[in-house]
Amino acid sequence: MRWPGLILLFVMTLTTQAGERIFESGPQKTHLLELFTSQGCSSCPPAEEWLSKLKTDPGLWKNFVPLAFHVDYWDRLGWRDPFASKDWTARQYQYSSNWKSESVYTPGFVLDGREWMERTVPTSSGVNPGALKLSIINGKVLAEFVPANGGPKDLDFHLAALGFDLATKVSAGENSGRNLRQDFVVLSLTNEKMSGGKTEFRFNPDPRAGAIAAWITSPNQLDPIQAVGGWLR
Repeated sequence: MRWPGLILLFVMTLTTQAGERIFESGPQKTHLLELFTSQGCSSCPPAEEWLSKLKTDPGLWKNFVPLAFHVDYWDRLGWRDPFASKDWTARQYQYSSNWKSESVYTPGFVLDGREWMERTVPTSSGVNPGALKLSIINGKVLAEFVPANGGPKDLDFHLAALGFDLATKVSAGENSGRNLRQDFVVLSLTNEKMSGGKTEFRFNPDPRAGAIAAWITSPNQLDPIQAVGGWLR
């Protein structure tokens, strides 16, 4: 009577040995914590240092998934942030528009789509949207969301590759002369449509990536429904 279970365990072990990586949230909501930052902003290093400390927090990937978007509007001060993107700036402006605000700033934290002024580690959530699971194998991502209460199945899926211990010697701008070391840096962001709660696509992360962060939203929205993340190595 125990043979089927033993066979299943053997197959799962072979799959893991073959290089498949599986990331799965529980049904309870995992918070998405975003930091908008820039190497050209003198007030950003303390916020980034706080974010870096989350690497060793026991709630990492379980209670919250952090990521840092580097914006490009401080590049005009003389230092071009190598991790900045106009797309990340546009993302922050979209948040600002949603909040009926007329400006953006750094460092700026966003928790689950809401402006977040605290410096406390997000705790577990009492909301249960359902489980988000993704597998990465042979350069392909397979993602699936199983809603807890028969929620929406047509969704937007987002996958970010994150860089860690990225060192930069800044030679101009507000942080001129400083050696910055940064974590949870968004190196790339892939956006795909989920049909019937599933999606599949090719994924070749930046070789500097040490982790991934993934989340789902309603179509063309910013507020995350569920998030998941984990180490790539």
